[in-house]
Amino acid sequence: MADEAPFQFLHSEVIEYIYKSADSGEAENGRNITKLENMGLRVGQGLIERLTKDTARFKDELDIMKFICKDFWTCVFKKQIDNLRTNHQGIYVLQDNKFRLLSHLSAGKQYLEHAPKYLAFTCGLVRGALSNLGVKSIVTAEVSIMPACKMHII
Repeated sequence: MADEAPFQFLHSEVIEYIYKSADSGEAENGRNITKLENMGLRVGQGLIERLTKDTARFKDELDIMKFICKDFWTCVFKKQIDNLRTNHQGIYVLQDNKFRLLSHLSAGKQYLEHAPKYLAFTCGLVRGALSNLGVKSIVTAEVSIMPACKMHII
């Protein structure tokens, strides 16, 4: 997995650049998260176009989510989502027990406050992919124990 390390370094450097170039403050943190999400959104839109160009149309929303969990996640993170749950009313929870973009941080609770900035790009990535597949969504991420994360898709 020679291409994994450069992606992780690039992701970390983009986060550091955005946070260092912005003014400090609580309101700035929200803007920085939004910038990272918007970057991910555009990348997700482009990536899903390439992945689905030779794929048959999806039957329903659940098929789209399965595609995101298997093919899309494998393309980006070299592994499938560990768990997909749904209430069959439009809410999905994707769980990755070893999320690669958090694995370089310590497993201790002291880094939990930094987790949102490392998840913002991925939230945008998933939202962009879903938007190009015709699914309007809100994607949020939650981390309770590092490096596991849960993505909530509404």
